[in-house]
Amino acid sequence: MTSTSVVVQERSQFAEARRAALACAATLQFDADTKGKVALVATELATNLVKHGGGGELVVSARRDDLKTAVELLAIDSGPGMADWARCLDDGYSTTGSPGTGLGAIRRASEAFDVYSRPSKGTVVFASVAGRPGTSRAVDEMELGVVSVPYPGEIECGDGWAVMWRPTVLRVLVVDGLGHGLAAAEAAKAAVDVFQRGRDDSPTASIARIHEGIRHTRGAAAAVGEIDWAGGVVTFCGVGNIAGLIASGDAERHLVTHNGTVGHDARRMQLFTYPWPKGSLLLLHSDGLTTHWRAGDYPGLLACRPAVAAGVLYRDFRRRRDDATVLVLGANRHGTPQERSAS
Repeated sequence: MTSTSVVVQERSQFAEARRAALACAATLQFDADTKGKVALVATELATNLVKHGGGGELVVSARRDDLKTAVELLAIDSGPGMADWARCLDDGYSTTGSPGTGLGAIRRASEAFDVYSRPSKGTVVFASVAGRPGTSRAVDEMELGVVSVPYPGEIECGDGWAVMWRPTVLRVLVVDGLGHGLAAAEAAKAAVDVFQRGRDDSPTASIARIHEGIRHTRGAAAAVGEIDWAGGVVTFCGVGNIAGLIASGDAERHLVTHNGTVGHDARRMQLFTYPWPKGSLLLLHSDGLTTHWRAGDYPGLLACRPAVAAGVLYRDFRRRRDDATVLVLGANRHGTPQERSAS
């Protein structure tokens, strides 16, 4: 899955945002009713970006994996934010004199919905419109959020990602083909294909399989993390510049990776095991993002859906001189945003 980023600074760009979202719906072969919901959500999110956020970015993705089949949308801005965003979800409440039904309409049309906003720090709104559920019972326990966008001006993304599940275990891959453009995308796609053929591999075996399987490409950085939520542990193996982090409360634990290039020069593939505290998030990202994130700088973010956390980190730490992928995996966040804000 590659995300499409649409800059939304004025009303004339609403149609482009809607077209990008409908293209994702067509890729997933959604029916007319579901496409209508996708168009509504995209239009309302784009409208809110201009009306309330002073302009921003709409990131749309077609998800089809073990966890879900859905069009996912992230509206991202660095505007004034919302002091009482839970109240903004109520129909009829508006700060601009409009009818005040935008966020309510988005929430009703979405299978999953969430918001993170701080005064003067901006807002991220997430909505997922699903045509059918994923194939995994793991979705009852774990949830995945991803942003994966190409280098500005490129069509193909040189990063890639994938997820696989077994009972009580989820394994994820993030890969960054060397450089960017078509050759990098070829390496990333080859790594994803090889990864998906090893459903019963350990993280170390996954990296070894990818190393052998992508020798015909320019090579890549790659990392595989596996969460055993029943056992409360994370196992991890990484080679190259994929950053890994477990965020829990106000603490972060950086995961160890070794130098090298998967497919060419990966001399050390070592498995590391870490505790998985309840309520944690596992983050993996390519070097399209910087690594200076601290959970304590974002009060309440760990309680949000992982897709919202991915959107916030993409907004605040993207380098904008390479492909950028950030993957966040955590417990299924049950409850509405209002319920969380009241807790």
